[in-house]
Amino acid sequence: MAIPVYLFAGFLESGKTSFIASVLADPGFTRDEHTLIVQCEEGMEEYEPDLLRSTHSVVECIEDEEEYNEETLRAFVRKHHPDRVIVEMNGMWDLDAALSRTPKVLEVYQIITTVNAETFDLYAKNMGQRMLQHITDADMVVFNRATEETRQLIRDRNVRSMNPQASLYFENDDGTSEDYGAGMPPPYDMDAPIIEIEDRHFGIFYLDASENPENYDGKTVRFKGYIYRGRNIGRDEYVPGRMGMVCCAEDIRFVGFIAKANGLPIPQAKTWQMVTARVQAEERRQYKGVGPVLYVTALEPCEEPEEEVVNFSA
Repeated sequence: MAIPVYLFAGFLESGKTSFIASVLADPGFTRDEHTLIVQCEEGMEEYEPDLLRSTHSVVECIEDEEEYNEETLRAFVRKHHPDRVIVEMNGMWDLDAALSRTPKVLEVYQIITTVNAETFDLYAKNMGQRMLQHITDADMVVFNRATEETRQLIRDRNVRSMNPQASLYFENDDGTSEDYGAGMPPPYDMDAPIIEIEDRHFGIFYLDASENPENYDGKTVRFKGYIYRGRNIGRDEYVPGRMGMVCCAEDIRFVGFIAKANGLPIPQAKTWQMVTARVQAEERRQYKGVGPVLYVTALEPCEEPEEEVVNFSA
């Protein structure tokens, strides 16, 4: 059986070591099992020897990116026989490449990205692609040291659009915590017989339905979408959606949901259509879990919206 791996990503001084230490200190996580910590960068914080002893944990260090490979990791496993592995990844390394070099004896269960809210804007402007990778690969993103100002800045940068399936949280500078989406209801009537999604609200619909597909299960929606035909969907399926800027101008990409023709003709690709569809929350590999599948009940050609690139804020 593969050994579970919990991988912590994020730039230096984003709070990875402190987060890992708090996880180890949780009796519900440790349960007398042995943990191997693979530390790939050294920050200001260190693991307390007493904590390591009491949680049956050991630390191995990797300094060079190329040393993070199958041979090195297998050697650590043979040496320590851990029940689990925690990887404190170097924020400057290529995360996807590191994941591809992980041996089969290890299985990545969860990727947690920590972000220093104070420096998020600086990194997003200067290292947008690497920041995007840290967030899009993550199952959970935690913004540390957040203030009212930085929380608003992070929301304004459409961070949710980078990875709608991830859980996002703020750890505030006053010691409180909050969900990224707390207090942000969708700007349309969820109780209407047909939920009308205005052009300017498609981004909010995309994010909310991606994060909370169960809230839309059984609902009927209507929106204007650009038709995309992909290779990784069924013959009777297509994807209506919009272009969205997920981080910066260089990161514009298509976002949408899988739609089933449901007995209606499949529309021509690269056309604008007014789509009316019943939503079902279904397990799909394209969503890496449960997501909204649109069962189309009506389709009508329409004019393109005034703004083709979607805005992810209300």
